[in-house]
Amino acid sequence: MSGFLPDQPGAEVRVSPNFGPRRETLKPDMIVLHYTGMATGPGAEAWLCDPASDVSAHYLIHEDGRIVQMVRESDRAWHAGKSSWFGRTDINSCSVGIEIVNPGHSLGYPDFPRRQIDAVIGLCKGIVQRHSIAAQRVLAHSGMGEHALRRNG
Repeated sequence: MSGFLPDQPGAEVRVSPNFGPRRETLKPDMIVLHYTGMATGPGAEAWLCDPASDVSAHYLIHEDGRIVQMVRESDRAWHAGKSSWFGRTDINSCSVGIEIVNPGHSLGYPDFPRRQIDAVIGLCKGIVQRHSIAAQRVLAHSGMGEHALRRNG
């Protein structure tokens, strides 16, 4: 893939090589939100586009609200690992993954800046409209699979 037009108006494009086709003709019916857990946005962006990392996301949202699309929404990004949700597996094939720049617990879990939150909301609204995704299917990765079982079980 040498480049593409962004699915989200206003998004920048930086192509990640870490993607594949959605399996079993699945289409996105959920959004999975992650935080990067890395010290900087540029570092996270480089990692998500590094062939050696074997990870990617459809989108990365920087602290200043800048949105970078790395994988087309029609393709399968590698963001959810072996997650499951209500018996559903292969979350990567049925979701759009969004990484939100934030170092997480390692640096005291700083607040998400307002511009970044607004960008997440706008992006999610666009994805929900494009794919007719129900609001209850906009999920945090930490609310899936083993994470949810530990918290709810």
